[in-house]
Amino acid sequence: MFGQSVHILLVEDDEVDAEAIVRAFEKQEIKHTITIAPDGFAAFAILRGQGGQPRLGAPYIILLDLNMPRMNGIEFLQEIRQDPELRCSIVFILTTSDSVKDKLAAYNSQIAGYFLKQRTGENFVNLVEMLHVYWRIIEFPPEERTWQNL
Repeated sequence: MFGQSVHILLVEDDEVDAEAIVRAFEKQEIKHTITIAPDGFAAFAILRGQGGQPRLGAPYIILLDLNMPRMNGIEFLQEIRQDPELRCSIVFILTTSDSVKDKLAAYNSQIAGYFLKQRTGENFVNLVEMLHVYWRIIEFPPEERTWQNL
C-alpha cells in the first residue's frame, strides 16, 4: 500500500468538525480523497454503493463520530462487524465522548483506535499526522471477495 492513495470516509454530523478535519489534511498536504457522511445510514450507502452512490473502493479508513442522529457510532460499528463484506474495515473513533461505556463498546467492536476530539491537537493536525504514518506502514485487509475463495 505504500505510496497508494487511501480513501477516508469521515462519518461526522458536525459540519464545523468535518471542515476542520478536511483542512487538517490539506494543511499537511495529504492528498487522499475524503468523503463525508453525516450519519451511519449515509456511510453504509457509500460503503455498499447504494442509493445512487458509487461503492467506496479499497483501501479506505473510516473516521467515525459516536454521537450522531439516526444511527450513532456504536450502532454503526455493530452493523459493520456483522456485514460479511465490510467487517474487516479499519475504523477509528473520533468523538467528544470520554465515557468508559462508549470506549468499551467501541473496542469490543474491534476499532483501530479511540480519539477524543479535544486531545487531537490544534485543528486535528496531530490526528492527521498519526493517520498518515499509520496507513504508510500497515497492511490493509484484503477485500472480502478476495479471501472468501481461499
